[in-house]
Amino acid sequence: QDGGGGGSGGGAGARGAKPSFVSYISPEEVHLKESVEKEVKPHLLPGEALLCEADMVLKCVQDDGSNRGIYGKLTCTNFKISFLGYCASEEEPQFKNKVIGENDITLQCVDQLYGIYDDRRKPLYNQLRRYPEKIIIYCKDLRVFHFCLRYTKEEEVKRIVSGIIHQTQTPKLFKRLFLFSYATAAPKDTGSENRLIPHRSPSYLGMRALTLRELGYPYPAKQEIKHQTVMFDTIKDWRQELERTKGNLKFKAVSANEDYKVSKQLPPYFVVPMAVSEDGLLQYQGKGVPIWCWSCHNGAALLKMSAFPKEQDEGTSQMHKIFLEGMYKTVNKPPYEAMKMDDLSSSLPSVQDIQTAYTKFKQLFLVDNSSDFWDTDVKWFSLLESTNWQEIIRRYLRKAVEVIDLLEAQNINVLLVEENASDLCCVIASLVQIMMDSYFRTKLGFQSLIQKEWIMGGHAFLNRCNHLRQTEREEAPVFLLFLDCVWQLVQQYPPAFEFTETYLTVLSDCLYIPVFSTFFFNCQHQKDTAVTAGSYESESGPLSFLSVWDWSVQFEPEALALLNNPLYAEKPKLDKNQRKTARFKHQRQLSLPLTQSKPPPKRGFFKEETDQLIKNILGKRISKLITSSDELQGTSREFYDNWHCKPVDLHGILLPRLEGPGIRVWAQRYLRWIPEAQLPGGGTVAIATTVLDTMEDVQSLQKKMDEKHSEALSSEMETSPLTRNPARLSSLFPFALLQRHSFKPVLPTSTWKDLGSEEDLARRDDDFVEIGDA
Repeated sequence: QDGGGGGSGGGAGARGAKPSFVSYISPEEVHLKESVEKEVKPHLLPGEALLCEADMVLKCVQDDGSNRGIYGKLTCTNFKISFLGYCASEEEPQFKNKVIGENDITLQCVDQLYGIYDDRRKPLYNQLRRYPEKIIIYCKDLRVFHFCLRYTKEEEVKRIVSGIIHQTQTPKLFKRLFLFSYATAAPKDTGSENRLIPHRSPSYLGMRALTLRELGYPYPAKQEIKHQTVMFDTIKDWRQELERTKGNLKFKAVSANEDYKVSKQLPPYFVVPMAVSEDGLLQYQGKGVPIWCWSCHNGAALLKMSAFPKEQDEGTSQMHKIFLEGMYKTVNKPPYEAMKMDDLSSSLPSVQDIQTAYTKFKQLFLVDNSSDFWDTDVKWFSLLESTNWQEIIRRYLRKAVEVIDLLEAQNINVLLVEENASDLCCVIASLVQIMMDSYFRTKLGFQSLIQKEWIMGGHAFLNRCNHLRQTEREEAPVFLLFLDCVWQLVQQYPPAFEFTETYLTVLSDCLYIPVFSTFFFNCQHQKDTAVTAGSYESESGPLSFLSVWDWSVQFEPEALALLNNPLYAEKPKLDKNQRKTARFKHQRQLSLPLTQSKPPPKRGFFKEETDQLIKNILGKRISKLITSSDELQGTSREFYDNWHCKPVDLHGILLPRLEGPGIRVWAQRYLRWIPEAQLPGGGTVAIATTVLDTMEDVQSLQKKMDEKHSEALSSEMETSPLTRNPARLSSLFPFALLQRHSFKPVLPTSTWKDLGSEEDLARRDDDFVEIGDA
């Protein structure tokens, strides 16, 4: 070794200050990497074009900060960034997506891009004077990728880094979205689930109105439509929903906006009170008009309204006031009907507050390596509380409870007011309907609700997800907040929902897959314009966008089974002669009890007698967290307490538990890429597996009893994908089986020593730490 060192003599001394890469990768590994390089070809979708690629890229494993990993090819297309390993993976992922692979990142999913220069991390933007030796990609689904480029050819490094920066960090034109490339190149699907029929005439574009047959759209059979997600793109869909909720006595579906004469923000069809005229709709482009969302069994209705701008001259303001008074009378008719107006902009955290909280919150999960995870672990609760994300979830759920109290217990119409009625209104209106109507807790019902309140309701997905990278001012995870609120309900009342938390996690991922049109438009007008304009630009006929609700496009049947809850308590079907007598009795169970019941004691983590122990050991901040639901006031508090005194009716109203420990972190979504956070053989998956095994044992015994006279027993039993040894599963299943695990203790030894004795730990307050410092 000395002779080898002397051979490089003075040169080695000159380079002594710069760290050597050989200290991270042994010479044997360097020799190996030269022999493993082989040709790998990327899988491209219709309309997808390969833009640049680089060979001999090392995808690093983030366990201890070292540069260990696998070699492969890094590619960038107009759809995604992909890493293709030279060595095939030994295990197929349990939950495989047919559109997006394990090492694929759609361009819309890229959140932040960093380069490593001499062990220093710098954000990557536009033109670079010097190219990094490693790039780090932080994704919106919270994956973190480290790609080492030290052994890649210099020309390839320049092309791949410049290509990734250009595709992910620079503003895009709307028509440059991969959504349009795919819709143009993909074979036309005549399946009824993927139909996107513009039932409106394109005359608002100054073109001749074409029939559906001229545009080339199929007419699906009635039986095909029956068991589908309701798209609410026809007036018939709205009328059927009115009839289902018995709202057709007071409200009507209108087609005044069929050609977008009223407003480009409103859908072509919607529902308003009977007394509202077409002139009233047209007067202020739909602003100030109560729009129906849902009707309660007792006749009370949930409505929403776009508010007028606050800063106006006195004359205009007076005209608006007179107009609003006339509109209020259509739903406020004392003593027969009362109405409560709720300005959500002043009673809830704003869209900007949501964005600020989530920006801090997501940093807890964008972990570079296991050391970073353990360093922040000891301050986890302080860091979590400082983000304010969980508190925002609590406040939105609490607001939904207040609205339910007005609708159910007080029989009052509720009018939700917001500037465009397309953000906070969407969240609260959807949560209220999920909590009050068991239909929306089924998979098709939930998807129909999203179509009604979010897609047709004009939520600006394109801007809120910042798909075009044009402005960050409008970016905010409003829809993700809604899904997190729904997850809180799912984890509190699992048998009440037909879908699983895996379904919600996958749905959140679909926000960034531009193969489906569902979450890539700001409003229905923008979508219809694209479809109609595309039918004239495309030689192969009208553009046909895919809907995200056709899950078979992404998953095989075995994976699809994981989206359905096997423990769902399906609503029993009543005979015709039972319906008349049983229906109203069932609805009465949703109301307050006839006799006044005593409110339950406030609940916390532990029983009342252990409260002092909690304060001594866990500190004042945890004690404060336990009693954070006391903000429910008056009748809402009484309604909430009385409801929680009764047995839960899984097909009636569901109210969330708002106490501190009731609001939890959505572990499957936020922690699924962090192996150290897994519970091997534990979590809800282990519980579900045990229950399913028991169910299958019962079914097997039942079959044996039925076939006791026959020697041949049927072995073709339908099994669940969860039926396996629970010890082989992780709490983050199906996104992770038993991955690598850190051998570090839950509380690192060095940190434990720093904290001091147990007495000091009990007396010490849990100090806040800024996210940036972590």
